[in-house]
Amino acid sequence: MSKSHFRLTKVKALKGCCLSLTFADGQTFTVDLNGWIAKTKPLKALQDAALFARARIGADGSTVEWKSGEIDLAADNLRNLAVEQAGNIGHERIWEWLHENQLTLEQAAAALGISRRMLIYYRDGEKPVPRAIWLACLGWQAVRPKDKVLPSRIPSPKEYAALHS
Repeated sequence: MSKSHFRLTKVKALKGCCLSLTFADGQTFTVDLNGWIAKTKPLKALQDAALFARARIGADGSTVEWKSGEIDLAADNLRNLAVEQAGNIGHERIWEWLHENQLTLEQAAAALGISRRMLIYYRDGEKPVPRAIWLACLGWQAVRPKDKVLPSRIPSPKEYAALHS
Protein backbone atom coordinates (compact mmCIF):
# COMPACT_ATOMS: atom_id res chain seq x y z
CA MET A 1 0.00 0.00 0.00
CA SER A 2 1.78 3.09 -1.22
CA LYS A 3 -0.89 5.72 -0.55
CA SER A 4 -0.06 7.58 2.67
CA HIS A 5 -3.71 8.53 3.21
CA PHE A 6 -4.34 4.84 3.92
CA ARG A 7 -1.50 4.56 6.47
CA LEU A 8 -2.75 4.35 10.03
CA THR A 9 -1.13 6.46 12.73
CA LYS A 10 -3.48 5.60 15.60
CA VAL A 11 -5.95 2.81 16.38
CA LYS A 12 -8.18 2.63 19.42
CA ALA A 13 -10.65 -0.15 20.17
CA LEU A 14 -14.03 1.15 21.29
CA LYS A 15 -16.94 -0.67 22.88
CA GLY A 16 -19.25 -2.70 20.68
CA CYS A 17 -16.66 -3.86 18.11
CA CYS A 18 -15.93 -0.35 16.88
CA LEU A 19 -12.57 1.21 16.14
CA SER A 20 -11.35 4.79 16.10
CA LEU A 21 -8.87 5.09 13.24
CA THR A 22 -6.53 8.00 12.54
CA PHE A 23 -4.74 8.10 9.21
CA ALA A 24 -1.55 9.81 8.09
CA ASP A 25 -3.54 12.57 6.37
CA GLY A 26 -5.01 13.55 9.76
CA GLN A 27 -8.48 12.14 9.10
CA THR A 28 -10.08 10.26 11.98
CA PHE A 29 -12.97 7.85 11.50
CA THR A 30 -15.03 5.55 13.67
CA VAL A 31 -15.85 2.24 12.04
CA ASP A 32 -18.34 -0.37 13.26
CA LEU A 33 -17.08 -3.88 12.51
CA ASN A 34 -20.11 -5.80 13.82
CA GLY A 35 -21.35 -6.63 10.32
CA TRP A 36 -18.00 -7.90 9.08
CA ILE A 37 -17.41 -9.90 12.27
CA ALA A 38 -20.87 -11.49 12.16
CA LYS A 39 -20.60 -12.66 8.55
CA THR A 40 -16.89 -13.50 8.26
CA LYS A 41 -15.86 -16.76 9.92
CA PRO A 42 -12.16 -15.85 10.43
CA LEU A 43 -13.25 -12.68 12.30
CA LYS A 44 -15.68 -14.41 14.71
CA ALA A 45 -12.99 -14.50 17.43
CA LEU A 46 -13.22 -10.69 17.56
CA GLN A 47 -16.61 -11.02 19.26
CA ASP A 48 -14.55 -11.57 22.42
CA ALA A 49 -14.32 -8.07 23.91
CA ALA A 50 -10.94 -8.76 25.53
CA LEU A 51 -9.42 -9.82 22.22
CA PHE A 52 -11.04 -6.95 20.30
CA ALA A 53 -9.60 -4.48 22.82
CA ARG A 54 -6.08 -5.58 21.78
CA ALA A 55 -6.40 -3.97 18.33
CA ARG A 56 -3.15 -2.38 17.23
CA ILE A 57 -1.46 -0.99 14.14
CA GLY A 58 0.27 -3.65 12.08
CA ALA A 59 2.41 -3.92 8.95
CA ASP A 60 3.81 -0.37 9.00
CA GLY A 61 0.39 1.20 9.35
CA SER A 62 -1.28 -0.74 6.54
CA THR A 63 -3.39 -2.97 8.80
CA VAL A 64 -5.13 -3.26 12.13
CA GLU A 65 -4.16 -6.53 13.73
CA TRP A 66 -5.06 -8.77 16.63
CA LYS A 67 -3.35 -11.91 17.95
CA SER A 68 0.15 -11.11 16.64
CA GLY A 69 -1.07 -10.75 13.10
CA GLU A 70 -3.22 -13.90 13.04
CA ILE A 71 -6.22 -11.64 12.44
CA ASP A 72 -5.80 -8.42 10.49
CA LEU A 73 -7.81 -6.02 8.38
CA ALA A 74 -6.39 -3.76 5.67
CA ALA A 75 -6.40 -0.04 6.44
CA ASP A 76 -7.71 0.92 2.98
CA ASN A 77 -10.72 -1.38 3.37
CA LEU A 78 -11.38 -0.04 6.87
CA ARG A 79 -11.24 3.54 5.63
CA ASN A 80 -13.64 2.74 2.79
CA LEU A 81 -16.06 1.10 5.25
CA ALA A 82 -15.84 4.06 7.63
CA VAL A 83 -16.51 6.52 4.80
CA GLU A 84 -19.55 4.49 3.71
CA GLN A 85 -20.84 4.19 7.28
CA ALA A 86 -20.59 7.98 7.59
CA GLY A 87 -23.00 8.27 4.63
CA ASN A 88 -20.43 9.19 2.01
CA ILE A 89 -19.24 7.41 -1.13
CA GLY A 90 -16.27 5.10 -0.66
CA HIS A 91 -13.53 4.91 -3.27
CA GLU A 92 -14.11 1.19 -3.78
CA ARG A 93 -17.41 1.96 -5.52
CA ILE A 94 -15.45 3.64 -8.31
CA TRP A 95 -13.21 0.58 -8.67
CA GLU A 96 -16.28 -1.67 -8.84
CA TRP A 97 -18.08 0.59 -11.34
CA LEU A 98 -15.06 0.62 -13.66
CA HIS A 99 -14.73 -3.16 -13.43
CA GLU A 100 -18.44 -3.97 -13.80
CA ASN A 101 -18.74 -1.76 -16.87
CA GLN A 102 -15.36 -2.77 -18.33
CA LEU A 103 -14.34 0.87 -18.74
CA THR A 104 -10.84 2.20 -19.10
CA LEU A 105 -9.93 5.30 -17.14
CA GLU A 106 -10.12 7.33 -20.36
CA GLN A 107 -13.58 6.00 -21.25
CA ALA A 108 -14.91 6.51 -17.72
CA ALA A 109 -13.51 10.03 -17.40
CA ALA A 110 -15.08 10.99 -20.73
CA ALA A 111 -18.40 9.43 -19.69
CA LEU A 112 -18.41 11.44 -16.45
CA GLY A 113 -17.12 14.66 -17.99
CA ILE A 114 -14.09 14.86 -15.70
CA SER A 115 -10.36 14.53 -16.21
CA ARG A 116 -8.63 11.17 -16.05
CA ARG A 117 -6.48 12.50 -13.20
CA MET A 118 -9.54 13.48 -11.12
CA LEU A 119 -11.08 10.06 -11.68
CA ILE A 120 -7.84 8.48 -10.43
CA TYR A 121 -7.98 10.68 -7.31
CA TYR A 122 -11.50 9.38 -6.60
CA ARG A 123 -10.69 5.77 -7.45
CA ASP A 124 -7.58 5.76 -5.26
CA GLY A 125 -9.28 7.47 -2.32
CA GLU A 126 -7.01 10.51 -2.51
CA LYS A 127 -10.05 12.80 -2.79
CA PRO A 128 -13.55 12.13 -1.51
CA VAL A 129 -16.00 10.95 -4.18
CA PRO A 130 -18.63 13.67 -4.62
CA ARG A 131 -22.20 12.42 -4.50
CA ALA A 132 -22.80 14.00 -7.94
CA ILE A 133 -20.01 11.88 -9.44
CA TRP A 134 -21.45 8.69 -7.98
CA LEU A 135 -24.91 9.64 -9.25
CA ALA A 136 -23.37 10.25 -12.68
CA CYS A 137 -21.84 6.75 -12.54
CA LEU A 138 -25.24 5.26 -11.73
CA GLY A 139 -26.94 7.31 -14.44
CA TRP A 140 -24.38 6.28 -17.04
CA GLN A 141 -24.85 2.64 -16.04
CA ALA A 142 -28.63 3.00 -16.27
CA VAL A 143 -28.60 4.30 -19.84
CA ARG A 144 -25.23 3.05 -21.16
CA PRO A 145 -24.92 5.62 -23.94
CA LYS A 146 -23.61 4.10 -27.15
CA ASP A 147 -21.94 7.29 -28.34
CA LYS A 148 -21.30 10.81 -27.06
CA VAL A 149 -24.97 11.77 -27.29
CA LEU A 150 -26.71 11.39 -23.96
CA PRO A 151 -30.34 10.32 -23.86
CA SER A 152 -32.92 13.05 -23.32
CA ARG A 153 -34.93 11.04 -20.80
CA ILE A 154 -34.64 8.26 -18.24
CA PRO A 155 -35.54 4.82 -19.63
CA SER A 156 -38.73 3.10 -18.51
CA PRO A 157 -38.35 -0.11 -16.50
CA LYS A 158 -38.89 -2.15 -19.70
CA GLU A 159 -36.33 -0.08 -21.61
CA TYR A 160 -33.88 -0.39 -18.71
CA ALA A 161 -34.31 -4.17 -18.66
CA ALA A 162 -33.73 -4.31 -22.43
CA LEU A 163 -30.57 -2.21 -22.11
CA HIS A 164 -29.20 -4.63 -19.49
CA SER A 165 -30.22 -7.94 -21.04
